[in-house]
Amino acid sequence: MSTVKATQFKSSIGSNQAQRDTLRSLGLRRIGHTVEVTDTPQSRGMLHAVRHLVRVEEEQA
Repeated sequence: MSTVKATQFKSSIGSNQAQRDTLRSLGLRRIGHTVEVTDTPQSRGMLHAVRHLVRVEEEQA
């Protein structure tokens, strides 16, 4: 299963509650925090919902 790296680069202050919940469900807690997420349609949808707050990098396999 492939993974992607998601890094939060912008604060969640000012975003709505659904976006903050999405960040928390991805495992992102603070600016600069990086997590590896499995590449599934569900996780891609969550990353798309907060695309203005995170940077996504493809993992090289």
